[in-house]
Amino acid sequence: MCGFIGIYGPDGFDVAGEIYEGLLAVQHRGQDAAGIVTFTDSFHVKKGLGLVLEVFNEKNMSRLRGNLGVGHVRYPTIGSGSKDDAQPFHLTFPVGVAMAHNGNITNFQELHERHFKKSGTRLNSTCDVEVILFVFTSALNERMRPGHNPSAEDVFFAVKRVFEQVKGAYSVVAVIPDVGMVAFRDPFGIKPCVFGEKTTDEGRWFACASESVVLDVNGYKRSFDLEAGEAVIVMHDRQIVRRKLTDKPHRPCIFELVYFARPDSFLDDVSVYKTRRRFGEALARQWKAEGAPEPDVVIPIPDSSRDAALAMAMEMGVPYREGFVKNRYIGRTFIMASQSSRQSSIRRKLNPIPLEFEGKDVLLVDDSIVRGNTAARIVRMARDAGARRVYFASTSPPLVAPCPYGIDMATKREFVATGKTTPEIGQELGVDHLVYLEREAMNAAARAGNPKIEQFCNACFTGEYPTGDITLDRLNAIEGERLVQQERVSCGR
Repeated sequence: MCGFIGIYGPDGFDVAGEIYEGLLAVQHRGQDAAGIVTFTDSFHVKKGLGLVLEVFNEKNMSRLRGNLGVGHVRYPTIGSGSKDDAQPFHLTFPVGVAMAHNGNITNFQELHERHFKKSGTRLNSTCDVEVILFVFTSALNERMRPGHNPSAEDVFFAVKRVFEQVKGAYSVVAVIPDVGMVAFRDPFGIKPCVFGEKTTDEGRWFACASESVVLDVNGYKRSFDLEAGEAVIVMHDRQIVRRKLTDKPHRPCIFELVYFARPDSFLDDVSVYKTRRRFGEALARQWKAEGAPEPDVVIPIPDSSRDAALAMAMEMGVPYREGFVKNRYIGRTFIMASQSSRQSSIRRKLNPIPLEFEGKDVLLVDDSIVRGNTAARIVRMARDAGARRVYFASTSPPLVAPCPYGIDMATKREFVATGKTTPEIGQELGVDHLVYLEREAMNAAARAGNPKIEQFCNACFTGEYPTGDITLDRLNAIEGERLVQQERVSCGR
């Protein structure tokens, strides 16, 4: 999971400022690194490790000139996580291209062997977007006529070559000087990709991003979400050319709605906010239908479960209270790079308000339970704050399968739900009662926002991978890469 934005503005105007604002809006999607690449007569690059506010300053922003640019915030799921892996990436030969992506390539090692080891070509990083960039530009070079810029047909040919060779889940935005801006979404549409436009006195502006909130903060109107296997080009003359290049079924990631996306975003015409409220309402109905004990108060674990918890409390007729104060200067624990950093940050991140816990039967609501370390420590905090009983509800089902598509769930051994019943999980978390939202209820709540979506990717809940290429060997390879990365982080390398 990462965040990106690409902007094509009117001639003579710089887009770096809007890219910066967009990256701030999707900082929740990646905290490890940030970067911006723009173009005038050459590429201008600034990338670094850390948050957007830490990487960019007035001096380096002033040199990011040009009306064509891409930006990225990184959450590493492959590679070493070093500064060399920070996106966007760019090439100047055989044609100039700057590119950023969100997702994960599941056949990265095979592509690395095919395109680099055997040919002697060297990678500059361990980031998988560099492989996409290589496949894309190689295909462009194969099609281009000497002395001519790439045509729309050349670009579509290159995207189709990426779809043929690059497996996994990815949304990509790229800028090509003298051509325009290109965006494409993987054949199954697992990762989100939103397109928008605006018109000012200076002319027409175009943007493509991971979430619609990026468009909102910069004054763009959301025009459409890219379809599964679709490519979009904003040409040099500002004409928009769209083409669907595959015929695979659309399977967007449901975990975007559960956890990743901001509540003020729309993804595939689905409101994240309304979907989370529907999760909470469905969870309340399930809680009552199962005869679960009635709590005195419903308290969310901030921030992504707030909307669901409020809806759940209203549906149950139980008071809703804010029982935890969140330190907003601590990052999202789910996307921290190592288990030790997650555990050490939880107590710094949340502090209970004892008045909301003392002598009460408390129902805590969270979006999901992955490793269980966060939930268990929060349950202990609630008891230490004086709760008489602690109940727990998750707005998603038990996570039981690794995600090879760009979410840090690469090792099955990390799931608290592995091989356990719900009561056993509840015992491990230290709660008096535990309820997970049933999978079909979760999917129904999501589909209500856009009935055209027949199914969402539920792989992390079922182990059924929509791309059809995920084997045990491939999962083991991805798990091995992730464990190596975690070891590097824990050793400070």
